[in-house]
Parts: sequence; C-alpha cells; structure tokens
Amino acid sequence: MSRVAKVESFILTVPRDEPYLGGLRPGEEPNAKGYFVRKKNKTVYPVMDRSVLVRVETESGVVGWGETYGIVAPKATTAIIDDLLADFVVGREPSDASTVHDDLYNLMRVRGYTGGFYLDALAAVDIALWDAAGRLVGKSVYELLGGCLRDEIPAYVSGLPKPTLTERAEFAREWQGRGFDSFKFAAPVADDGVVAEISALREALGSDARIAADLHWVHTPDEAIDTIRQMEPHGLWFAEAPVATEDVQGLAQVAQGVDTPIGAGEEWRTTYEAKLRFDVNAVSIVQPEMGHTGITQFTRIARMAHERGIQIIPHATIGSGVFLAASLQASVALEGLVGHEFQHSIFERNHGLITEGIECSEGAYRIADGPGLGVEPTEELISKLA
Repeated sequence: MSRVAKVESFILTVPRDEPYLGGLRPGEEPNAKGYFVRKKNKTVYPVMDRSVLVRVETESGVVGWGETYGIVAPKATTAIIDDLLADFVVGREPSDASTVHDDLYNLMRVRGYTGGFYLDALAAVDIALWDAAGRLVGKSVYELLGGCLRDEIPAYVSGLPKPTLTERAEFAREWQGRGFDSFKFAAPVADDGVVAEISALREALGSDARIAADLHWVHTPDEAIDTIRQMEPHGLWFAEAPVATEDVQGLAQVAQGVDTPIGAGEEWRTTYEAKLRFDVNAVSIVQPEMGHTGITQFTRIARMAHERGIQIIPHATIGSGVFLAASLQASVALEGLVGHEFQHSIFERNHGLITEGIECSEGAYRIADGPGLGVEPTEELISKLA
C-alpha cells in the first residue's frame, strides 16, 4: 500500500444571493465579518457558503478529498488540522482510516475535546482517507463498507426559502411537480408560526405528501410537546430537534409525550453522543451529519441505530458536494436507511464545484460508480480555495 505523504487544509467560500434558510428578517443585519443571528433560534450564520476541505496525498500520488463545516471561524478547524492532526496522519495507510480516526480521537479525549471544531477537523481527515483508500484499490467507498444495498436513496426537499407563506407553499408545489413527495420546513423562518406553516403546506401539497418540521432546538420539553401536538392534526411526518441538544432527558420526554416521530442527531459527532439518546428512547429517527462525523462515525452511529430499530435519515447541509458524496456513499451501504436530506438551495447552485457523480431528481438521489467518493473537485472549486 501507499502511505500518506501530505495532508493539507483549505477554506472554501462561495457567495450567495441570499443567506441559508432565506432572506434576512428584521433585526438580522450582518456584521463586518458577514455573520448574523437568526432571531428565532439565536444561531449565528454567515451570508455566504463556507466549508473546510482536506486534501490527502499518498506516496504514489493518489489524492483523497474530505470536507467539513466552516460556517463560522473556519480557521479554527484548519489550525487543528495543520498544527496537530496532519503530522499524525502522515505515514499512515489510508486503508486504516477507522483506526487512524480512533487514534486521532484518543489524542485529545482526556482534555475534553470530544466534539466541536476538533471532531469537525477529524471528520474531514477521515473522509479524505476513505476517499484515498478507495482510489488506491479502484473501489468506491460503498464497496469498502460492504457493498451497495440500493440503487437510489429517497430524498426530501429541505427548506422553502421564500419570503411569504403563500410563496413557500407554491414553491413546495413546484418541487412536488418535479417528483418530490417529502418536505421539511424550518421553524425560524416560519414567520406566521409553525401551525400556520404546516396547515398551508398540507393544503397546497395534499394528503399524501410527507411534511416534517425542523424546530431548531429552541423549546423547553413542555413547549415542544404542545407545539408538536398542535401540528399533529395536519399530518406531521416528524419533528426535528425540538429541545436544546444538551437536554437528553428533555428529548426523551418529548418523544414519549407525542405521537409524532422525533428526529435528531445532526450535531452529534460520535456513538457516545448517540448512545445517550438511544438508551432513553429519545428518538425514532437519527440524522447523522457526515460533515460532523466523517465516514467512520457516520456508519457506526447508523449501524447502532439500525440494531435498535431506529430509522436513519441522514442530514446534509452546506458544502461543495464532497461531504454530500461521502454521505451518499455511506448511505447506499446502510441497512435501515429510509431517506436523505436534499438541500436544494445549495446542491443545485454549487453543483459545478464537483465532477459529475451525484444526481437528485424525481424524489431520489442516484450516484455513479467510481473509485473513492466517486467525485472530485473541479478546477472551479480549486480556484476558490484559500
């Protein structure tokens, strides 16, 4: 095998006409760095798309790419990669990606770095190693994970970034006309309230469409239960992130207090975090996010969920498409997978940043055969790296 010779990190910035989730609401003016706070979930966002990419090169010249979050303070993530992780990856075999992941995790666990920027950095390195491992032997990542279990992955339309409820309902109908039957709206931009939002969407989309609500971690358990119950008469598919991520018992209280399935997990990075929620029956749907987990932890979390009868619907938001490709490669190899998020406002606009290999149409993702992740950065993407 060919060992790792070089590890490099880069920041990718792609301007947007309007921010993620839709236009700015009153009081959401960006600061000098382009950051603003969504009033309804008190969360900071940038006005652009931004992620961190990792390039791993082996002694034989084979290159693997990884990607993680860089939404805010991306230099924190690149500093961890460049100053710490890279030197412990050089000389290792890409085929040992999971072992390398665990070794890098162990470097800082006793200091409490078991999440956040540290594991985001680790996720990008992990994805790049899996990509390189596949390219070295001419196999796709899903083949390395045991083989392809499905030809396509059901996709749900995530986000309806229009300024009014009437426009959001019409926008959803347009996607329905393109063959999609599953949707999720974001509560922070449901300006008329979540009950009005789901009511209008149900009227527009009909009784057969699936409609989920992303509650963005803002409620107490009692508030979440009341809010979800108010939406249930309109046919709520699932409710995502109803309470603060730290409130494990509160999440379980919500799950046991409503009829609607509860989804969570995009912010989790390891099986340790997942197990805390699984052990108290806090979720019916797990939503691992490749940009936080990397392929190693993504598959471990998903397999743990499947063993417990929990549905798997991966989350996928920002990025050039590299970590989306990793998510889809892992997803086609998973038992228990029932769908995958489709962030159309990012995927369709940034599609030219990676080579062809991912399609999302008529309600489903399809991926092409190819070594590693099956895609790689285009010259356009590389020209934007800093």
